[in-house]
Amino acid sequence: MSVSQHQVRSGVYFDSVMLMQLQRDLAALPEVEAAGVVMATQTNQALLAQSGLLPDGIEARPDDLLIVVRAENEGAAEEALNRVDDLLTRRRSLAAGEYRPRSLEAAFKQLPEAGWVLVSVPGKYAASVAREALEHDRHVFLYSDNVSLEDEVALKALAAGRGKLLMGPDCGTAIVNGVGLGFANRVRRGGVGLVGASGTGLQAVSVHLHQLGVGVSHALGTGGRDLSAEVGGATTTQCLDLLGRDPGTQVIALVSKPPDPRTAARLFAAAQALEKPVVVNLLGYPPPASVLGNLYFATNLKETATLAGALLAEDPADSGPLSGEESIQGFLRGLFSGGTLAAEVLFGLRAVLTPLYANLHVPSVELLDDPTRSRAHTIVDLGADEFTVGRLHPMIDHEVRLRRLRQEAADPEVGILLLDVVLGDGAHPDPAEELAPAIAAARSDRELPVVVILIGTDQDPQNVDDQESRLAEVGAKVFRDAGSAVAYLNAHLRLNPDWPGPPVALEDLAAPLAAVNVGLESFYLSLVQQEARAVQVNWRPPAGGDDKMLAILAKLKG
Repeated sequence: MSVSQHQVRSGVYFDSVMLMQLQRDLAALPEVEAAGVVMATQTNQALLAQSGLLPDGIEARPDDLLIVVRAENEGAAEEALNRVDDLLTRRRSLAAGEYRPRSLEAAFKQLPEAGWVLVSVPGKYAASVAREALEHDRHVFLYSDNVSLEDEVALKALAAGRGKLLMGPDCGTAIVNGVGLGFANRVRRGGVGLVGASGTGLQAVSVHLHQLGVGVSHALGTGGRDLSAEVGGATTTQCLDLLGRDPGTQVIALVSKPPDPRTAARLFAAAQALEKPVVVNLLGYPPPASVLGNLYFATNLKETATLAGALLAEDPADSGPLSGEESIQGFLRGLFSGGTLAAEVLFGLRAVLTPLYANLHVPSVELLDDPTRSRAHTIVDLGADEFTVGRLHPMIDHEVRLRRLRQEAADPEVGILLLDVVLGDGAHPDPAEELAPAIAAARSDRELPVVVILIGTDQDPQNVDDQESRLAEVGAKVFRDAGSAVAYLNAHLRLNPDWPGPPVALEDLAAPLAAVNVGLESFYLSLVQQEARAVQVNWRPPAGGDDKMLAILAKLKG
């Protein structure tokens, strides 16, 4: 009959790779049927229970090491547990006489040129280790998960303020100057730089590029929550700026799980500010167009790599953001007589402009508190009920729109005006007669750009060709459909990116990678195998993992 025995070791820490190896070694011993070696968290205890290995009445804390062996007889089970220390000693890869520091401060003294710290300790300790690394002005690759959102926001603010990168938490992949961090693939060097909130996405795109014969300059991970509303793309924005300045990067590819809409708009603005083509693949997020200036949208990971490779082969001079045309700065103000046209424009612009306001209910668009006053980027339907009580519809009477047009043109923060002009029976008999002089007046002081969406035919009483000619004569850019106007606006409107702090130094990216590893020893070994200089910290949970003592230490530090 099978016999199970176990040990609970308090104050003992080994990384998960070492625990997995010890479990395999125990299971391979004679007469041993199964083994489990885990930190005694509730989840791990539940997994042991599913395997029939959880001892009855076990008393263990989450920070305790739990070792369970099931063998054919009691002697074999006892012998297996007695072999644990020998097996651990055999598994240690530390060469005889090699010194391993016990703190980050000691590690930096041992390897002063280390510009990176890899952190893969349990989540409850990870933020503290990452914060210490940032305070020593090092970039951080934070593999650990179970880091609170509050800690992530605070750490990324600290990193940005110091011009450093906080990649993570839960960042699985990066390639810096040819050296892979975490779960990176060995790929050739080249001109495509990658930014990804998706670790396996970065791996897939870098592998596809390699298979196409295209190389990677750098691949920078950001962590899965970076594009959330709370984090706001802090690290992604830094990485875009960094690769935009990197002379070895000619094309940038951005890969992510679905982002928060406002964060996506900020990222598009940051990417559009770069003088390089950017391939965007936000998985599950509907692209606003196939091409927006220097932004090229892909729908899957392989297409992302293929498109980046194709752009790399093109003349960089042909891939500028505006192909020789000037960008438009300032806020957009749209004054519409048709609600459906206004909605179509809102759906087309909401992915790129933020914040975007309207008096229409459209997802991801803010509702105006006061429709008579614009805020930031605004599209207002002047045919809505609040504007037509006791007044003719604006397709007939232009008085309200003309007054609002003058109001918007006088605002120095406005960069462009957008109007719809709808012709046909029952509409104003000659819109250009009133609108053309108003547009000319709006453009007189600072040549304010004006875009007109003109809907009509050559058989309408107003004659669409005549209307277009007269509006264009005063400087309006006229489109015959809303989609073309949206494409023009998306390609030319520029938000000034709000960089979160001093830029990350290019030399940090170009220097030979040297790093301190805190946590999984396999990450350290990978660095050494790639001929990067590295130091492994002999890390242990502070205060032996005792929560009360940790709280006291935190108060003392505070």
